[in-house]
Amino acid sequence: MTTQYGDTSVTLDGAVAVLEISRPPNNHVSVEMVRDLADAFEALDAEPACRALVLASAGRVFCGGADLHAPSGIASGNFDEVNPLYTQAVRLFSNKKPIVAAIQGAAVGAGLGLALVADFRVAAPEARFSANFVKLGFHPGFGISQTLPRLIGEQKAALMMLTGRRVKAEEALEFGLVDEVATLETVRARAVALAAEIAEGAPLAVQSTRLTLRGALAAAVKAQTDHEFKEQSWLRQTADFAEGVRSVAERRPGVFAGK
Repeated sequence: MTTQYGDTSVTLDGAVAVLEISRPPNNHVSVEMVRDLADAFEALDAEPACRALVLASAGRVFCGGADLHAPSGIASGNFDEVNPLYTQAVRLFSNKKPIVAAIQGAAVGAGLGLALVADFRVAAPEARFSANFVKLGFHPGFGISQTLPRLIGEQKAALMMLTGRRVKAEEALEFGLVDEVATLETVRARAVALAAEIAEGAPLAVQSTRLTLRGALAAAVKAQTDHEFKEQSWLRQTADFAEGVRSVAERRPGVFAGK
């Protein structure tokens, strides 16, 4: 059975639900996409037959980050006290059931943040992970400044966030950012297999254990996204941010002046 939540399809096969985001060509994050995904998470929490989730996306790119040019995108400045994207992102961290992400390609910026929602990540060799915000003249968002250090440690997280470098799948495995590297052809199947292995456990015990391990995570992400949004708000007014957005559109390195 397949159910549609905006750009995300949900297929429940036995105890494992596969959620596939399809926003070609780069599966960019938008407020609406994250809201629909959070709605799907909540529906699956209420579905007794579902015991674990696989988060995947269509195409070559897992998620190319936030849509810079959408009316609700990060470059718009069309919000005051609260970033609606982060309101929806916090909902993703509040679900009850384990999530395995299948990362077939680039997970960049907010796309990395989306990958970090999952409990586990299975990546193809073609996958690349980047917290590229400083390349935009911007502060990390989507809770990454909380979730990335929590996962791989402060030093490696600082390396990724302050350089904006792209980390390949094998290096991400060494970092602890991914849990398994599988071929492009099998990456989703391996993610489903891991989710099925989790689903073999007693569901109440699995959810209870997960709550112990990450029960405070949603609240921590809420506090951190509040801080991230404050920093992003003043940086959005700088010439460096305008240059960063232009440089991405023009596919060139940014030339920053510290203004």
